[in-house]
Amino acid sequence: MNSYAITVVGHDRPGIIADVTEALSGHGANIEDSTMSLLRGHFAWTLVVGTDAELDAIDLSLQPLRHPGLAISVLGVADENDPSQLNVKPFLLTVHGADRTGIVSAMTRVLASHGGNVTDLTTRLAGGLYVIAAEVDLPDVVNVDVLNDQLAEVANELGVTAHLRPTDADVL
Repeated sequence: MNSYAITVVGHDRPGIIADVTEALSGHGANIEDSTMSLLRGHFAWTLVVGTDAELDAIDLSLQPLRHPGLAISVLGVADENDPSQLNVKPFLLTVHGADRTGIVSAMTRVLASHGGNVTDLTTRLAGGLYVIAAEVDLPDVVNVDVLNDQLAEVANELGVTAHLRPTDADVL
C-alpha cells in the first residue's frame, strides 16, 4: 500500500471535494487523514490517502482538475510511526493581542526550543485582534512551568497574552 500527501489550494467553489475524491476513488484510494479550511475565500485541503496505485497514476488522474485558480500537488510519504512521539503530552496554546508581524514565529520558536511539536495551528485576524490556537505535543520531560514563563516573557515583548494548558489526548 502506498501513501500520498495531496494538497489542493485555490479559489473556492462548490464541488472541489467531490471532484478530487471522485478522481481518487478511481484508484481505490482511502482518505486516511485530512484537514480542510476556507481562508479568505480560498479553499485549502491537505489529505493523506492510501492506495495500491502509483504516484504518477494518481497525479495524472488529478491533472484535469488543475487550472490557474486551483493547484494540486501529490507527494509520496512514508507510512511510519515516529517513536519520539510516544512520550508526549498534548497541550493547547492560545495567544491573543494586537496584530503585528512575528507573533507566530516567536511563539512557535519558544515551543520548538523545548521540543514542542505543533500538530494543529489556527490563526485569525479580526479587526486589529490577532488570535492563535495551537495544539502542541510536548515531551514528558519538559518543565511546563519554565516553558510557560518563557512564553509569557515573549508574549509580553510582543504585547499579547499567551496561555498554555494541557488537553486530553484525541479519542476518536
